[in-house]
Amino acid sequence: MAAADSPSAALRRCDLCSRGIRLAGKMRSDVVDLLDAYVEQQGLDASVSVTAVEGVPTAAVERWDEQSGIQRLLENLAAYRAFRALLAQMLEEQREQLGEAHADAALGRALAAVLLQVSAFVYHLEELLQLESRGPPSEEGTGAPPSPHLTLFERKLRGLRVLQELAQWAVRSARDLRQLAKLGPGSSLAPSPAESP
Repeated sequence: MAAADSPSAALRRCDLCSRGIRLAGKMRSDVVDLLDAYVEQQGLDASVSVTAVEGVPTAAVERWDEQSGIQRLLENLAAYRAFRALLAQMLEEQREQLGEAHADAALGRALAAVLLQVSAFVYHLEELLQLESRGPPSEEGTGAPPSPHLTLFERKLRGLRVLQELAQWAVRSARDLRQLAKLGPGSSLAPSPAESP
């Protein structure tokens, strides 16, 4: 029996999934609050619809129910690594925009707090992948894409899109982790032969 299939590994997986669901819920709540503050502080309209922005992972997925547990974890990990880089970039831009004197403003603190939560969630996903005897992929190329010189307004819209998608990812992640937690002892997160490419 593989280590990932042992009863203790199944219990550990269930525990990690439960904690991850709670983390995702807390993160979503904080991101929604941050989104409200961001819209107000940046002078944006909350109902504005921002189309896809390069480098911002979208939570929507086709055939979600056909994905294996490993596919779900890997997609979540890639998305949160990208969000970590994007939030760090937003935080830096926020400091540049407001100056170091205002770097500790409420919006900056909230942005830094969400960045910490995203970093913790990345670590959590890596733990789940490690439990499945599959180490997380390297982080090469997971930083924020080099953005062309954006105007202040374009940066504001990109930031809005980052926060909107992060809130959606938190919902998807909780859903993915609930699905993973349903796997009983002796079942693996790896794709079945029919699911393998």
